[in-house]
Amino acid sequence: MNGTAFISAESPLSPADGPFSVLAWIKGGAPGQTILAQGSGANWLATDALTGALMTELSRGGRAAVALLSEAVVTDGNWHRIAFTWDGRSRRLYVDGVLAAKDAQDSLAASSANLVVRAGKTMAPGTFWSGRIDDVRIYRRAVKP
Repeated sequence: MNGTAFISAESPLSPADGPFSVLAWIKGGAPGQTILAQGSGANWLATDALTGALMTELSRGGRAAVALLSEAVVTDGNWHRIAFTWDGRSRRLYVDGVLAAKDAQDSLAASSANLVVRAGKTMAPGTFWSGRIDDVRIYRRAVKP
């Protein structure tokens, strides 16, 4: 599959509705690309534009919006199991079952936009995931991968 193919589907939840988790297997990709996003919303799972480290833009939104950035580079060509969880109090990013980043976040911005796999929230060409994505799972609860 080339780097411009993506999937768009009705979102199974709004991030503001309560605790949830999203997990996926990924391989490849490049810095600044997005794995999973909500159109016109936030990039749920993406890579930092400079380092290729796993990050999320899911936050409370507005002026208080701060991305959560890990130091775990996932664009190294190896398969990685990545995850984002929110339990209503904190955001967590996991890479290969290990906690990679965590911060306090008591709410997330609401969104009912479609979920987009392999493209960023703006659908800009540079955001399309050029690697592989497999076994995307979304749970309506916080799970520990």
